[in-house]
Amino acid sequence: MLTKSHITTMLPVRQMDRARSFYQDKLGLIPEGMHDDGSWVMRCADGGTVSLIPKPEGTKAEHTALSFEVDNIDAEIKDLEVRGVKFEDYDMPGLKTLNHVFATKDEKCAWFTDPEGNILCIHQEMRKHH
Repeated sequence: MLTKSHITTMLPVRQMDRARSFYQDKLGLIPEGMHDDGSWVMRCADGGTVSLIPKPEGTKAEHTALSFEVDNIDAEIKDLEVRGVKFEDYDMPGLKTLNHVFATKDEKCAWFTDPEGNILCIHQEMRKHH
């Protein structure tokens, strides 16, 4: 069973230095280092890892590739904006953001992209806060 397995998110990047800088300096991930395959691995404080995979031709993300669970989405947005992260705003059927946040009774979400075009999200689970 994989229920106790550690999960690593693999993200394609065109420019490794630019991507490393974004994830380490703007998002605060902790570098673990380069692997033999050319990937750069970083970890979050809870042990989750992100592996940046060199892909010179790049990719076009059509969906959220990675989401970070946070305790206070509004405070996290402010902190990330100070670090230079730019959040997306949406106004379409079924998805409208207010101050960058899409809210349901179960969760709040806010999206941004990394310099490589990967769509990232921060989310706050509202069921835990009742």
